[in-house]
Amino acid sequence: MSERLDALRSRLRQDALERGFNARDVDLLLADALGRSVSWLFAHGEEPVDEAIVRAQLDRRFAGEPVQYIRGSTEFYSRDFLVDDRVLIPRPETELLVEQVVQHAPQDARVIDVGTGSGCIAISVERERPDLRVVSVDISVAALALAERNRARHDSRVRLFASDVLLAVRGTFDVVVSNPPYIAAGAVAHLAVEVRGHEPQLALTPGPLGTEVIERLLDQSRARLVADGLVMMEIGYAQESAVRELCVARGYEVERVVPDLAGIPRVVVARMHQKSG
Repeated sequence: MSERLDALRSRLRQDALERGFNARDVDLLLADALGRSVSWLFAHGEEPVDEAIVRAQLDRRFAGEPVQYIRGSTEFYSRDFLVDDRVLIPRPETELLVEQVVQHAPQDARVIDVGTGSGCIAISVERERPDLRVVSVDISVAALALAERNRARHDSRVRLFASDVLLAVRGTFDVVVSNPPYIAAGAVAHLAVEVRGHEPQLALTPGPLGTEVIERLLDQSRARLVADGLVMMEIGYAQESAVRELCVARGYEVERVVPDLAGIPRVVVARMHQKSG
């Protein structure tokens, strides 16, 4: 049964708020269902619309499924990336990691993105800095299949390979970049249901400490970085001290730690100055 779009929006947005969800999710899903933009909804409130066109999507959202998975895409670094439950949903904080690579990678550098997921980091870096030679790896073949779709979608030259961290990688690189899984296993149960119940566990937690993959990344990068090469990685809340210690113990100098908009230390940039014999 049809009703005015503005009345339908108002009713569904109120329903979302009462359930504890962002009312904007209603607008996004309605716009998708109508094949229109959100701004179009605002300007055409008199249009007749049947709630049935969006009911199934709203039911999925109210059951806790992330709106990005329902829509099948999300914006990252001003580009639209395909996402589904094979990959972690790109977060705004991770754009800081891209900024660091774009701003500080040497000219014509060889860059490898470890744990690429949707490919959003590697593709964004390569599109912003076409001089860079970018490779991305992931242990998940399913994630790489989606990253390949995003690579083609953005006409990117990024090369994709399967690897557990850097074990299957050959050659050397100027920059290793990664948004590794860094949530301690015991903390996963306290995450929002849309995260713990829908996003891939492999991309969320590496083990009890939360730093297990970071340790492996630092260890394996020593054989893959040129002298004075850089590791740039995202870290979790309250991990700065532990990650600094891990870096120093492995011969890296932490050049800077970049906070996110909430003031939380979020991106670590470390330089390797020495290699073991």
